[in-house]
Amino acid sequence: MDTSESRREPVNVRDIIDGARVSRFQIMIGLLCFLIVALDGFDIAIIGFIAPHVRSDWSLSMIALGPLFSAGLLGLMMGAFLSGPLADRIGRRGVLILSVTWFGAACLASAAAPDIVWLVALRFLTGFGLGGAMPNAITLTSEFSPARRRGTLLTLMFCGFSLGSALGGVATAYFVAEFGWRGVLVIGGLLPLMLVPVLWFALPESVRFLALGKGNDARIAAILTRVAPDSAAAGQRYFASDERAGVSPVRRLFDSEYRRGTLLLWLAFFMSLMLLYMLINWLPILGARSGLSLKQASVFAGLLQGGGVLGAVVLGVMIDRFDAFKVVSAAYLIGGAAVASLALADSAWWLAAGIFVTGFCVSGSQVCANVIASGFYPTSSRATGVAWALGVGRIGAIAGSFGGALMLSAGWPNAALYLILAVPAALSGAGIFLAGACRAPAATVSSEAVRRRFSWPSRVARSLFARSQR
Repeated sequence: MDTSESRREPVNVRDIIDGARVSRFQIMIGLLCFLIVALDGFDIAIIGFIAPHVRSDWSLSMIALGPLFSAGLLGLMMGAFLSGPLADRIGRRGVLILSVTWFGAACLASAAAPDIVWLVALRFLTGFGLGGAMPNAITLTSEFSPARRRGTLLTLMFCGFSLGSALGGVATAYFVAEFGWRGVLVIGGLLPLMLVPVLWFALPESVRFLALGKGNDARIAAILTRVAPDSAAAGQRYFASDERAGVSPVRRLFDSEYRRGTLLLWLAFFMSLMLLYMLINWLPILGARSGLSLKQASVFAGLLQGGGVLGAVVLGVMIDRFDAFKVVSAAYLIGGAAVASLALADSAWWLAAGIFVTGFCVSGSQVCANVIASGFYPTSSRATGVAWALGVGRIGAIAGSFGGALMLSAGWPNAALYLILAVPAALSGAGIFLAGACRAPAATVSSEAVRRRFSWPSRVARSLFARSQR
């Protein structure tokens, strides 16, 4: 029987989200993902603060602590590579909850490690869970954010990582004297496990992911009613327009329309995280070699992080108004110039300003690069695209950690190191810019309204050219 409901045209879920105002429901999703990445940052930070106490308790050498740091990074990389395709198969919600449960349990188990071998192994498992949490938090937030506000909402969500890292240092300083380093790991494990029930009851599945499958219309309608109450109607069908069925999410990254962009994004992520981890790990030592006190060097490290938070927010707003690829590539280039200028710094004020601008541009751009990656790929491979870009970036982070040690041990002067560090920033900017030049038509980073606003000159030019040919 042909009814009005059966004749109803299917609706693109992306159009509903993009056309609606940001609701409390979407803010709640962003807040939950904010808490997830904050716990991610907390866990990553505490290992650096408890390392001296672990070394003292077990009488370890400095070399023995190396695997403790690299194990977590290796786990992050492996977790990112495996979680992305899994989330594109079974959904973002399930992988997120599993990842948070996993890294919470592994961190809690780390508190009972009997020796350094067990602690390194458990730090790898913790990193494995963390590697699945961050890319899927980015993906889920992106898929519930309207295009015109995606940059702002995602960068605000990602600031949770910096907040969690800062709280990790504060918590360690406060609790390690009272409960020891094992007590800090207990806290790092219990907090995510306490969040799991909240995620289970409050976190929805991505409607864009649900629209890829069949028989999910009622579930999509129930979720969209909380985004835009007037969007759902009885018998309404939904779809995602930017898809091609039957293609592996990993294979999709290397289709002809995405291959070059994928490799260029990987270049940007690799170089950006390599530079950031070089600075994060070795900036205090570089400061000490410049004659700064330990207190001054710590303040400078804080300037790098503080600049990154401010840069993420400011650049996030800018990429919602202008072309995201051009904004981020320009910021990377300015960051490269800032870090190169440190080679000529002749005062603490110059160093402080250069480090702050470097954090603003490079760390802020890395956050925005996550936004770009989340909009570069279609729904069916978005989690894979974000996760694999972060996975490649983690390889760069490992390279940066070891590369800094090699250059310092070789006796390179600070000026030469700062000049070398400008190269990865420039390559990151070039990678983002060229990725924008070869992006697929489905890539959506800025809003349709903004694109229409800035596309009128080309329409006028085409119209004048057509008239001249008559």
